[in-house]
Amino acid sequence: MTNIKDRVSIQVSLSGYSFKIQDEDGSHSSGWMSADRVFTTPEFQKRYSQVDISVFTPKFALIPSHFHHPLRVRQNLAEVARLEDSDKVESVDVPEFAAVLLYSNAIGETLSKVVSETVLMADGSKSSPLPEIYFMLKALPQLPDYNKILASYVDGYLYLTIAQGRSLLLCNSFRAPDFTTAEYFIFMAMKKLQLNPEVSTITFRTSLESEEEMSLYRYFKCVEVL
Repeated sequence: MTNIKDRVSIQVSLSGYSFKIQDEDGSHSSGWMSADRVFTTPEFQKRYSQVDISVFTPKFALIPSHFHHPLRVRQNLAEVARLEDSDKVESVDVPEFAAVLLYSNAIGETLSKVVSETVLMADGSKSSPLPEIYFMLKALPQLPDYNKILASYVDGYLYLTIAQGRSLLLCNSFRAPDFTTAEYFIFMAMKKLQLNPEVSTITFRTSLESEEEMSLYRYFKCVEVL
């Protein structure tokens, strides 16, 4: 079994990266850092039992497992995301929701590749970068409330997943140039799904500014950051 107390979780976007480490000393986060600091980050010079690398890409689609066909991955993703001819398209199982996530990490950055080459697991192997939405879907069932609302916001995109109990209701990304717009999409989704913010907790996998957190507290029962 993987020792989760010796684990690093790294989030990568066009604007930089952040990381969270869990080890024998507890848990600590870096905050958002610029890409030019990746080679001087001391935490990246050691090895870990588990390395999770998350890429903020809006190029994804979640489909039921029984609809998945390996030869149609690119075609199916192209129906919902704008792909370049050079974009590499991949897929990963999400058994928690009996689904397959189709995605492309081609967002014009090279940082995730550098991180994958630099931050190694204990046996020297590399961890493959996966979409942020994948880690959100994996974390969603672990949220304690019946109404499960998990979001990430970075580089003008809101990533949003919502479930009730074991039923996934929403998995999507929204272009949101500011946090007010991101809130609009959150409340629009909740209204459409007939969920009441006043009795719900919203959880973020990205850090929140104090004014953003206070704005959410005006509507939600609780605001959490993983």
